[in-house]
Amino acid sequence: MPYKRNHKWYAQVRKEGQKCERVFLTKKEAVDWEVEMRKKPVSEWSGRTDTVCLNDWAQKYLDFSRPSFSHNTYVEKRSLFKRLFKILDPDMPVSKLKPALLMEYIVEQKEQRSGNASNRDRKNLVAAWNWGMKYMDPPLPGPNPCLVERMPEIRQPRYVPPDEDFWKVYALAEGQDKVMLLAFLHLAARRSEIFRLTWEDIDFANNRVRIWTRKRHGGTYEYDWLPMTKELRKSMRWWWENRPIKDKPHVFLCLDKTEFCRDYLGEPFRYRIHFMRRLCERAGVKVFGFHAIRHFSASLLFKLGYEVAVIQTILRHKSPNTTERYLRSIGLERVREALEDLKPSPARVIKLEERPKKARAAGKKKAV
Repeated sequence: MPYKRNHKWYAQVRKEGQKCERVFLTKKEAVDWEVEMRKKPVSEWSGRTDTVCLNDWAQKYLDFSRPSFSHNTYVEKRSLFKRLFKILDPDMPVSKLKPALLMEYIVEQKEQRSGNASNRDRKNLVAAWNWGMKYMDPPLPGPNPCLVERMPEIRQPRYVPPDEDFWKVYALAEGQDKVMLLAFLHLAARRSEIFRLTWEDIDFANNRVRIWTRKRHGGTYEYDWLPMTKELRKSMRWWWENRPIKDKPHVFLCLDKTEFCRDYLGEPFRYRIHFMRRLCERAGVKVFGFHAIRHFSASLLFKLGYEVAVIQTILRHKSPNTTERYLRSIGLERVREALEDLKPSPARVIKLEERPKKARAAGKKKAV
């Protein structure tokens, strides 16, 4: 007889010393399966064949994602499944998940959040199902039901602070904060990459900085060496000699002794949520964050005429296509250069020869 465990019904049949087992969502399905299996010879049994449900798929994919991706990426994927299971039954067999059900979810997310957010959920669902088709046992069935239509998006260029705004903010920073802002500018690095910097990553002898990142295919933790400019080297050297806490490996540490930050004193930064907002408000400029400085660095390089290959190296993109998309996202396109070449050529002036006076007079008489 079937037995229930964790909202599932386990059916099993024993015959000639062999055992066959399968999992169902209802008791009736389990009983009917047992009846059918008892009629079959043991040679036709295929052993244990679990019915995988959506929750099984989600849990196994998240177990894989936690060590494989950054913390923020893992949280994004986990939040996706929480939203999905508010609409779909997590105990539903994966075989019953159809594109129509996924389309309903994607449309609802577009209405409640945005087209960009719904497409991000779609991307994560497609990746999760592809992983299940490749690595789960038994594998998820194909074709991938998550490959539904994308939602229209309203894309605005990412904000790039004007030159004068960045330097106003930079002028107000002091000590460690000034060195940090310069590192963001000269390395065009992401927030987490700057916060993870250790003194072992600062190579003063060879004037270079090692930047670690997980923004690679599969979440691989890799590093790239970038040249350290003279100005950045001077600032880093000053901070190395004047830092108040010298027994910590990280370059930038929480030094705020206020009540809220006291517990984190001497620890590397993780967020610094209000730091840039306060500096921008003091400088009287539109608020921008750390990642906007990366945009600012890319825009400066672009305006100075550097090739995409150079900008790609500094941004540390694996593909030039990624750099092209990045430049488009901040409102910079190489096609503009081509359009600028479509200038009209100077108009050609045709000089008319002046006729003799006698010919002009004859022409007037003829007209009369």
